[in-house]
Amino acid sequence: MDGTGRGLIVAEAQDRVRMVDVGGKPDTEREATAKGWVRMQPATLELLREGKLPKGDVLATAQVASIMAAKKTSQLLPLCHPLLLTDVKVDFCLDQPGGDKVEIEATVKCTGKTGVEMEALTAVAVGALTIYDMCKGVDKRMEIDGVRLTSKSGGKSGTVSFE
Repeated sequence: MDGTGRGLIVAEAQDRVRMVDVGGKPDTEREATAKGWVRMQPATLELLREGKLPKGDVLATAQVASIMAAKKTSQLLPLCHPLLLTDVKVDFCLDQPGGDKVEIEATVKCTGKTGVEMEALTAVAVGALTIYDMCKGVDKRMEIDGVRLTSKSGGKSGTVSFE
């Protein structure tokens, strides 16, 4: 704040923010995979595994939330192009009994002019948030971590793996 209660203007935003014009790019098959995880108490993971959490089927709910999030990415990220997704696959891997982690992996596909990296990342992030929300009544110490792009293909860059 500048003492007047108005705040400081750091940068003029006019003409600095814009959606990239992809109109001249050819359509190509695009795919991106992202991963992340939720850490929780081992007892919470066992309740999840056994389907005994008060809010119901955590993984089914997180899967639907992840798919919905991928489809809504352009409404959440202001400069992200709306895309016609052709496939969204979300998988969960639970640690062995006594472990403390649920790993989330989302793979998103489309045929288009721009990549689907943000859609895959959004799917993982919202899936993790959904797991957190559905387990928070029994575990106050969960952590969401490791949300990252693991691979992408299509477009000018070709296939790139980050793991």
